[in-house]
Amino acid sequence: MNTPPKITEVPARLVPVEVLPPFASPPAQPVAPTDGPPIHSLSALILVAVDSLWAIFDWVPPVWIVAIPACFAAVFIPTYLIQRHLKNDSKGRALAFATILAVLAAIPTPVTGTPVGLGLLAWTGFGKLLGKSPPR
Repeated sequence: MNTPPKITEVPARLVPVEVLPPFASPPAQPVAPTDGPPIHSLSALILVAVDSLWAIFDWVPPVWIVAIPACFAAVFIPTYLIQRHLKNDSKGRALAFATILAVLAAIPTPVTGTPVGLGLLAWTGFGKLLGKSPPR
């Protein structure tokens, strides 16, 4: 059996260690909280309210020429303002959410936006809007 080579006995060399102070971190940028739901509960409530109006418009298709753009605008404008100013979203993010909810409200049937809006209301915790505290 071969024996491993022997290491010569050389005394260890001392190396000077330089300890630097920690880096100064840049000032913290305010960041919108991302841990909660992305859509404000008022935006979801507007979607449910406007989408429920389609129960009236279902029976009068000629009115859809006016009702579809009106429902789109009735959800888009307040949702954009709510997301921008109450939720403190950026312009692009508020525009995206407002467009998505407005398209759901403009589909000429109450079946589309109402379940989505109710799901969003449940997700956002509509009880917080009414002042109810969550159970502990």
